[in-house]
Amino acid sequence: MKILFICGSAEQGKDGVGDYTRRLCGKLIGLGHDAQILSLCDRHAPKFINENQEIEGNKIFVHRIPKEIDQNRRYNWTQCVLRKFQPDWISLQYVPHSFNPKGLPFWLPSFLKKINRGYYWHVMFHEIWLGIDVESPFKHKFIGKLQQWIAKRIIKNTSSNSINTQNKLYQFFLNEHNINAKILPIYSNIPLKTVEKDAKSHTQFVLFGSIHPQAPFECFIKDLLKIQSVFSKPIKFVFIGNNGVELSTYKEILKQHQIKYEVYGIQSEEIISNVLFNSDFGISTTPYFQTEKSGVFAAYKEHFLTTISVSRQWTPTRGQYIIPQIIKYEKNNLKLSYLNLQTNEVNNLAQLFINSISIS
Repeated sequence: MKILFICGSAEQGKDGVGDYTRRLCGKLIGLGHDAQILSLCDRHAPKFINENQEIEGNKIFVHRIPKEIDQNRRYNWTQCVLRKFQPDWISLQYVPHSFNPKGLPFWLPSFLKKINRGYYWHVMFHEIWLGIDVESPFKHKFIGKLQQWIAKRIIKNTSSNSINTQNKLYQFFLNEHNINAKILPIYSNIPLKTVEKDAKSHTQFVLFGSIHPQAPFECFIKDLLKIQSVFSKPIKFVFIGNNGVELSTYKEILKQHQIKYEVYGIQSEEIISNVLFNSDFGISTTPYFQTEKSGVFAAYKEHFLTTISVSRQWTPTRGQYIIPQIIKYEKNNLKLSYLNLQTNEVNNLAQLFINSISIS
């Protein structure tokens, strides 16, 4: 089967959905399929680029269209890719902000309609729209209404044969709008590289990737210190990846409470994998009900790490449920245990993807 994946950007290590798509392509190629990537609005491509990108021993052919070009050239280059590759399926890996900096890609539905010439279409909703939480300001609810319209037009204009999302909450809201999406769990962009744990002198908590604002980290630390006697070793925090501006605040909180920490910054996949595998708990600052869509959570699971959600309040207007593989932190009620994790093995998910488009 020949499959062309469309995403926003495809710079390795710079775009989560691009990294996800590349790893999926690699696994599909390993299963005997022919898969390529077209990034429509690449933030890191200075010009139209055709290149080979490599992951886990597989080479993926990637076509990269820069963000800053006119729509006529974007259409012409897309048509050129389609004529040369002649895919059986086109898979749109959809995040609103990947195709417009404000999350409002009004141009995309009509663009996809123009290139829809007898292909089978698959859409993966990595994100849906703003305004599905009780705490949303009016502005977000208004933008969300526009994003709903765009999502529905994309489905209509592509006559989508298969639709997925990666969590039950998004599935609930999509189904409310007559978009029949099925669950396809995501996997980690950080492959498990390490097979044997190092000897450690600490109980290690790791925070990988972006730190979201308004997370009650200091409250969590105070509650953690109250139960520190349950650990046989002293507590240590490790930060790795691009943590963002909140990192300095977290470091200061740990200093005030005399907790040891280490900052690794941006590192190779091998080092990240080693740090994750040798940690005891993973901290996620993504809102609890959105954690399943997080690549950080997927990386924690692939490295057998129990995830603790330490996040700001974010309450879905409808469709709430308990996520069995995540500990939700609540102030003055911290209870930690090592969870029995079910990992999303990428080879299995690649086959699930093929199954999802084969039965349509």
